[in-house]
Amino acid sequence: MKIVFMGTPDFAVPSLEAILEAGHEVCGVFTQPDKPKNRGMKLLPPPVKRAAMDHGLPVFQPEQLRDGSALEQLRTLGPELIVVAAYGRILPEEILHLPPKGCINVHSSLLPRYRGAAPINWAVINGDRETGVTIMEVARELDAGDILAQVSTPIDPDETVESVHDRLARMGGKLLVQTLEEIERGNVRHIAQNPAQVTYAPMLSRALSPIDWNKSAVEIHNQIRGLVPWPATSTDIFSREPVKIYAAAPTETATKQQPGTVLSAGKDGIDVACGDGRVLRILELQAPGGRRMAAADYLRGHPITL
Repeated sequence: MKIVFMGTPDFAVPSLEAILEAGHEVCGVFTQPDKPKNRGMKLLPPPVKRAAMDHGLPVFQPEQLRDGSALEQLRTLGPELIVVAAYGRILPEEILHLPPKGCINVHSSLLPRYRGAAPINWAVINGDRETGVTIMEVARELDAGDILAQVSTPIDPDETVESVHDRLARMGGKLLVQTLEEIERGNVRHIAQNPAQVTYAPMLSRALSPIDWNKSAVEIHNQIRGLVPWPATSTDIFSREPVKIYAAAPTETATKQQPGTVLSAGKDGIDVACGDGRVLRILELQAPGGRRMAAADYLRGHPITL
């Protein structure tokens, strides 16, 4: 098929690569504009642009989609189908109706659960034991279109959002190609989402970072592994300024100490009392202005007096 691909971050790259490997013609790639990053604020291309340029594909980076220019570009390209994967923009109705075979989206959750911007993070934060990828028809309402295909995967209780993200990205590319085959054959099934089962995954913000030690050890552990690498969780219980926490592990230890009490600090990590009477061991952290390091390394320069 003749396809226009729309995507921006790392998650979308395996989907683009899978389309090309399957032999489809990608006549154009739409991605968000280059953005300044790092200390030098140098303009850097998004991952999808870099991948598209590696394959010699034409790249389009419109500032907006509603002024008519993107629509004209798409009319000139004449795609049969538009594939969207984490593009970060809502497609206006005139674009949705342009390709004869419609617009489909690769979404990183088991819809109707976790519509929105950060489905992988919220699945981990909420302690879900399963997540997956959905190929859906793009509709006017955010992530509300018919489900065309789904595949699930377990979430290990100790894995971070980073490993789940990478696995879902690969699964998304594979499922996308299978769905494209069904669309070409005219065999694809449309399953409407159940409104009663809809949940949302709002954008992440630094407001999610502070740890509430009144929560259980498992809840805090889920928060930590669900917010890596950004915005990361933080605590000020043993530092004047908030320290970012990147890795921790619930222990089997019970305590009657007040939540947020540092119980021990040594080569094994920093043990903190939680609201359920259990103990969470901090394993990796970052002081303000410093780098990520093991808790034992942090303690060499920042000893904690109990």
